Amino acid sequence: MSEQAPVVVAELVARFLRDHGVDRVFGLQGGHIQPVWDQLARLGVRIVDVRDEGSAVHMAHAHSELTGETGVALVTAGPGVTNTVTAVANASISRIPVLVFGGCPPRAQANMGPLQDIPHTAILAPVTRLSRTLRVADQVLREMDEAWARAAGDRGEPGPVYVEIPTDVLREQVPPALVTVEHLRAKPRRRPQPHPDDVAAVAELVRAAKRPAVISGRGARVGDGAELVRFLDASGAAYLDTQESRGLVPDDHPAGVGSARSAVMRDTDLLITVGRQLDFQLAFGSPAVFRNAKVVRIADTASELIDNRRGEVEILADPAATLTALAAALDGHTPDTAWRDELRTKHRKRSADYRTAMADAPAGDDGRMHPNRIFAALDALALDDAVMIADGGDLLSFARLGITRAARYLDAGAFGCLGVATPFGIAAALAYPERPVVAVTGDGAFGITATDIDTAARHGAKVVVVVSNNRAWNIERYDQQENYGLVVGTELADSDYAALARSLGAHGERVTDPAELEGALKRALANAPAVVDVVTTQDAPSPDAGKGLGFVPEYQALTPWNDAEIERRRS
Repeated sequence: MSEQAPVVVAELVARFLRDHGVDRVFGLQGGHIQPVWDQLARLGVRIVDVRDEGSAVHMAHAHSELTGETGVALVTAGPGVTNTVTAVANASISRIPVLVFGGCPPRAQANMGPLQDIPHTAILAPVTRLSRTLRVADQVLREMDEAWARAAGDRGEPGPVYVEIPTDVLREQVPPALVTVEHLRAKPRRRPQPHPDDVAAVAELVRAAKRPAVISGRGARVGDGAELVRFLDASGAAYLDTQESRGLVPDDHPAGVGSARSAVMRDTDLLITVGRQLDFQLAFGSPAVFRNAKVVRIADTASELIDNRRGEVEILADPAATLTALAAALDGHTPDTAWRDELRTKHRKRSADYRTAMADAPAGDDGRMHPNRIFAALDALALDDAVMIADGGDLLSFARLGITRAARYLDAGAFGCLGVATPFGIAAALAYPERPVVAVTGDGAFGITATDIDTAARHGAKVVVVVSNNRAWNIERYDQQENYGLVVGTELADSDYAALARSLGAHGERVTDPAELEGALKRALANAPAVVDVVTTQDAPSPDAGKGLGFVPEYQALTPWNDAEIERRRS
């Protein structure tokens, strides 16, 4: 393209994305976005076309989480945009940088009843960091640059942004003198440094603590984990990861005490959060749970500093830089690790016992296998370099305990957004084609996005989706006034999801015998994309059953709740 020739807006949008490092977008084609779609293809940006716009946003979400880049979804007007709302809300709650680019009717047809006309920006405003229609061709690059910065968190909390451009504006030309190169150019990530006084204050608290603990979250991922490990070594702190940051610290590190979570929360005298909100999964940081703890908050986003509990020290800075500075400030400090070591011993024993119990979990009264057999088989494969994804209602509770080997881990998140397994897995497999990618999901959650197995097949995404098929949606054991019972929100059909996978061009196997699971998983990994449909029992109680939302108990009984168990608990 000659620099002297006018440039159509659609090309400027495509160039902006390419020059900001975007080499893959996720979307579903439509007339209102066709000009941008075509220009991206001409520039060599790969387009992963999906079966539902919500899946496109889920894929952009997972791509961002796994790569650290801003994910991009491209959707057409009307239902194309409204189909994304749940996925956008999920990215918003998870604080994930995603740019959703939508289409809208031409300006001249405003208020005339044009095709697919609905106030997209108003609908998405509550769940985005910015929701805007770009109506002036000369200002598109400037506004795209602002949208990108808002998504990345340069002007506040990171999260999804929605922008749309009317089709007539996409076809307008911009004079070369108004093509602002500074807005096309990608900017380096800002890394604000911690104040030395704050670093010294935290180091003093660490030296005085007898039972320090660190909990990491989304914000800890700005580094590669090495900075966090150095700080754990220097401080002697016990460490709890969360699904937001699992995999940052190796499983064999002596600070890891995940299965002693309640003891950490109860007994720590210094709680240090790194890029982690104190939400329902951490009892909101309640002093009734964290009974003895002073609190230190470290984050590059203010919302991860001030929610629910304020800190003795609050550091708004790059977490990796802060942890590096803290490790240096603690140079020469010899931590007392007696408490941590005791927890580590307990953690290792519980983990070993749990692995054994998973492999021996008995079938239910219906003769079908316990879902923990899935995780025992995966554990036996030792997929330490894998990306593991968990999805579903009850199954997610089993997965959070049962998935113990993974380089990266993603799940439905704090929004509890089911249906993410297949799209997350596709994005992971495309981002890391050299790694095994396994998504374990309940059958109800799988059904929400099951047709995107077709997307995996068409794009060569080597994901293995393992479906725990217990023929139920929202199954829960409960105790109400000492009357134990079974609640099933929806009784599903005994569907053959392996056959569905084969019909969509993927490998599919159905497994009813636990002894056949490991072999089926190996074949699925060798022939991915694949679906392994595992027939499981409804009689297995969720590890979260009866404990209230958000309080994940440690290694509940693995056996089904038969009549004898119910009577024992009543007594």
